[in-house]
Amino acid sequence: MLEMETNIDPSELQLLGAYDFEKNFNHLAARKWMEENWQKSFIIGFIYLITVFGIQHFMKERRPFTLRAPLTLWSFSLTLFSFIAACRIWKQVAFLLLTKGFKQSVCSQSVFTHPVSKLWIYLFVLSKLVELGDTLFIVLRKKKLIFVHWYHHLATMLLAWCAYMDMTIGLGWNAALNLSIHCLTYCYYTVTAMGIRVPTSIAMLITTAQMVQMMGFVIINILVFFWKDNKLCQVSWPLFFFSSVLYTTLLALFSNFFIKTYLTSTRKSKGD
Repeated sequence: MLEMETNIDPSELQLLGAYDFEKNFNHLAARKWMEENWQKSFIIGFIYLITVFGIQHFMKERRPFTLRAPLTLWSFSLTLFSFIAACRIWKQVAFLLLTKGFKQSVCSQSVFTHPVSKLWIYLFVLSKLVELGDTLFIVLRKKKLIFVHWYHHLATMLLAWCAYMDMTIGLGWNAALNLSIHCLTYCYYTVTAMGIRVPTSIAMLITTAQMVQMMGFVIINILVFFWKDNKLCQVSWPLFFFSSVLYTTLLALFSNFFIKTYLTSTRKSKGD
């Protein structure tokens, strides 16, 4: 059964403090639209791949665009969004964690319907469509496009869309963690786009945070597998397997990127 807003204690709502525009968001209409248009996510994914690799081929014999100002504005906007959305979703997730325990905070579907989080969880899903634009900046500036970048953007967009329309458990933790990491990541991109040199240790820290995030998602999926017989934890098996494969491969890819980019290059610089 889906948890409905009628189950919300008025004192809880007052404690968490939902704004009117959050309360007025029609999550039922949003979910219905996502369900009726799920094919569009795959169409968008196909267009994304064609566009990205098409532009990359087009740019081979051309000078790269600088795009410093647009990239700075783009990255700052996503930093700001990630920070605000993370704060609102964490508020709901933390409340569940502190009052009802970790299992309830993972398995509860209230993040989709609660006045504090329902708007932001939807915007989080839509942000995965927006973030596909990151790749356009890479190919237009003729920077190296690595597999983990476009694979991670494409797969997370598809997973987020399906998870929202299915009200998949665990998405609250997923969104809260992901938005927190993205706040740091896009802040880093904003600063570097402005031409400011950032110590390598900061980049290493961000990649480490991404690996820890993926490890956290893998652990949550393992726990959900053992909780699956509980009425509280209703599992959608296709999405469960899709997310498990995605998080495991991303953990491996980010770890490989970390080793090749930081550890191997450090050894070479020291002459090892």
